[in-house]
Amino acid sequence: MSNVDELEIDKFSQLAHKWWDKDSEFKPLHEINPLRLDYIDRHASLAGKKVLDVGCGGGILAESMALKGAQVTGIDLAKKSLKVAQLHSLESGVPIDYRCVPVEELAAEMPASFDVVTCMEMLEHVPDPQSVVRACATLVKPGGWVFFSTLNRNAKAYMLAVVGAEYVLNMLPRGTHEYARFIKPSELGRMARHAGLGLHSLSGMGYNPLTRIYALNDDTDVNYLMATRRSAE
Repeated sequence: MSNVDELEIDKFSQLAHKWWDKDSEFKPLHEINPLRLDYIDRHASLAGKKVLDVGCGGGILAESMALKGAQVTGIDLAKKSLKVAQLHSLESGVPIDYRCVPVEELAAEMPASFDVVTCMEMLEHVPDPQSVVRACATLVKPGGWVFFSTLNRNAKAYMLAVVGAEYVLNMLPRGTHEYARFIKPSELGRMARHAGLGLHSLSGMGYNPLTRIYALNDDTDVNYLMATRRSAE
């Protein structure tokens, strides 16, 4: 059974041409990118590392990690988004290896091949997030890092991430998120442990709508980042 929701793929494909427009629907991703890049780099020291970005979209995070000196592969199943990523890579001169392949298939092809694996804002868009977490764990080398970011599932997250962001502030297109697919940190932590990943740190991501500034904090009620690590064998 394929771990793909075609409606989710179509949703992002329709917006693919806007990935690098910092005033478009992808503005929030551009605004949080320095925060998540710093979080990853502080833990894993990206320079010289072989990195996989799962669900890379138009390549915002992938390019920024490459600029830190990493050798980056980006995978996604939205072909239009990948084409945008490839074109931007050519324009910017930042080399990225982009592939249209399911993460589970790549895990079977290239186990224990990457020093760092990132999976940002992707788990809440697939039917079986546990399958993705397991594949990420398979792809990372022993001792390597796997980073996840997603949305918590509670009333506060619904009000801020769905009602607030999509319907009040119009920060995201309506229908971007399906609340039932949000994942509690305890659930993601359990998925990671079952996949052989140890939880290293958990941080919330807060947004101030007045200053339009994102910052890491201890509040994981809405958006959160999780750093996990595969044990050295």
